Amino acid sequence: MDNWDEVRTAFHVARVGTVSGAADVLGVHHATVIRHIDALEDRLGVKLFQRHARGYTPTEAGDDLLRVAQATDDQFSQLAGRIKGRGNDVSGELVVTSLGALSHLLVPILTDFQIEHPGIIVRYLTGDRLFRLEYGEAHVALRAGNPPDQPDNVVQKFHRQKITLFASEAYAARYGLPKTEAELDQHWFVSSDDPKSRAPFAIWLRENVPVERITFRSGDVHAQRRAIRAGAGLGFMSRLQAREMPGLIEVLAPREEWASPLWLVTHMDLHRTTKVQAFLSFLKDRAHPWEDI
Repeated sequence: MDNWDEVRTAFHVARVGTVSGAADVLGVHHATVIRHIDALEDRLGVKLFQRHARGYTPTEAGDDLLRVAQATDDQFSQLAGRIKGRGNDVSGELVVTSLGALSHLLVPILTDFQIEHPGIIVRYLTGDRLFRLEYGEAHVALRAGNPPDQPDNVVQKFHRQKITLFASEAYAARYGLPKTEAELDQHWFVSSDDPKSRAPFAIWLRENVPVERITFRSGDVHAQRRAIRAGAGLGFMSRLQAREMPGLIEVLAPREEWASPLWLVTHMDLHRTTKVQAFLSFLKDRAHPWEDI
């Protein structure tokens, strides 16, 4: 292809569906967009778009072009993400991702790291989806559960969270506490709103407590913790989480089968960069006392 500008223009027209929308994205006049599309169609000898009152719809040939252009755009994004992490100093963006449930651990550490390295701009991404390290979406990922198995990633064991059942002092004053596991079915519980949660402690709760006893349910782990602290019921959390919430009582001792392993994940292309290594060392040093909790 002689002119990638035309392909890029066609890609954005297909993506947003209008000439004016593509012109805004590209920062050019709408006449330039039309000229690029016309020139590309002439060069290929095929119509790439059906024109209609609402905008442009890709033809079958246009869809083929869109797939190629999308792959190319992804590769450029991947390259850009990797290049951003290749500096020899601790500066620029540091993108870290984890489940939102781990924010109570990471936010103080990220804050202190940024204070120590003023040239760093921290971006902390949370969510249920896995941000793609191979596309440069993040420099470091903190993941829970089974060992991540994505190719080209460097995976390190980080920490094993000790998780158990807690109650608040307010709940204990109101209802008392179970003396044995046989008394659990006489108490109220806080848990996830997902009846198919694969968390080991959630499975254990479903198997050992009548479902009608789980009277506070939420998909927000922070809401669950606040409900436990407020006295809505007994509930699971890690000892690290409980440490930050005064007024909680440990009802049962932690069990190995309830523990949640945490993994540090980096992409092999960025793992050895100065910035990533500096943060990994800082994080591991700050996390060392966690083993005693």
